Amino acid sequence: MSAPREELTGLEKLGLRVSAMINSPLAQFGRKVLIHQLDTDSDQDWGAIMELLSETDGLDMTFCDDGSVILQWDAPTDYDRVIDSGKDVELVWHGEAEAPF
Repeated sequence: MSAPREELTGLEKLGLRVSAMINSPLAQFGRKVLIHQLDTDSDQDWGAIMELLSETDGLDMTFCDDGSVILQWDAPTDYDRVIDSGKDVELVWHGEAEAPF
């Protein structure tokens, strides 16, 4: 028998979705991505992710009238950076290959 599988929290699911959007090839090429809150994302989880992103150096956030957010960033430097929210969700940046969050 396999061990019971832990289900991801809403915050973890949102963090993974936002990370995937940020790390998509098109977003990486343009250093820009539009993220949005889904109906399944709680306001609390969305707020936690927005707070985490707002604490990221080199990241510009533009809040749109429809509730979406445009993230833009400069080319990363040569070091890796992990931002830990303290809530079991991490957005990871690995040097030049990915965005700075």
